[in-house]
Amino acid sequence: MKTTIALIVALTFTATLHAQDAKPLKILLITGGCCHDYGKQKDILKKGIEERINAEVTQIHTDDKSTKPPLAILGNPDYAKGFDLVIHDECAADIKDVDTVKGVLKPHMDGIPGVNLHCAMHSYRVGNPGTPQKAGTPEALWFDYLGLQSSGHGPQEPVAISYTAKDSPITQSLQNWTTIKEELYNNIQITTGKELAKGAQVVKKKKKEADGTEVETSNTVETVVAWTNLYNAKTRVFSTTIGHNNATVEDPRYLDLITRGALWATGKLGDDGKIAPGYSKKK
Repeated sequence: MKTTIALIVALTFTATLHAQDAKPLKILLITGGCCHDYGKQKDILKKGIEERINAEVTQIHTDDKSTKPPLAILGNPDYAKGFDLVIHDECAADIKDVDTVKGVLKPHMDGIPGVNLHCAMHSYRVGNPGTPQKAGTPEALWFDYLGLQSSGHGPQEPVAISYTAKDSPITQSLQNWTTIKEELYNNIQITTGKELAKGAQVVKKKKKEADGTEVETSNTVETVVAWTNLYNAKTRVFSTTIGHNNATVEDPRYLDLITRGALWATGKLGDDGKIAPGYSKKK
């Protein structure tokens, strides 16, 4: 009996030491470009992630609001050296030079995991994003990495998010929720991505009848809004198209989703959905 108790104490002590010795995840967060309040969102994301897990978030940011922002990573394929994860939250639709895009993808091609938020899905578009692109071609470079191709969105209306992959480590502790007015991105094609959640949005339209009266109609649009991908047969990638407005980005439910996506991508989330020892800050 004493031997058993001693063994349990020893194992507990060893596990505690391992947890205390866990090195913070080094995360590189890239923000900037068109159409979003990245100046505030970069800090919301850094704070939200670091409050939830044992991580250090380093920011690369530009205040440039164009569709071709001068991101410091461009032209430097070693930009992610020393990091465990890269979060792409840039909006750079007109950065489409093939060699430049290959440079952005180089760390992920080499095995560094990625997380992609919102307009990152509409960045680095070499070819026509509205036409399904063939895997392995230059036009599909970024879409092959994402595992899903999107080209645009509808109006800003609330999006009802339903987690469809109930057995995924990422979604196991998450509950369905509805955003404030948000953008719902379309799905041109889902290639190698594995669906985690769908978003449903009621889109209202007004039209005139033959007699001149105006009536309002509505229809529900549903697309995949969160998914995982295995890029280059080895690199874990998590993506969500949600995240246009600051109020959404700072929503605890959103931050929980992307943080768990980051943990999964870096191998710090077990198949049972539990966070690896030393990486959770939540009590």
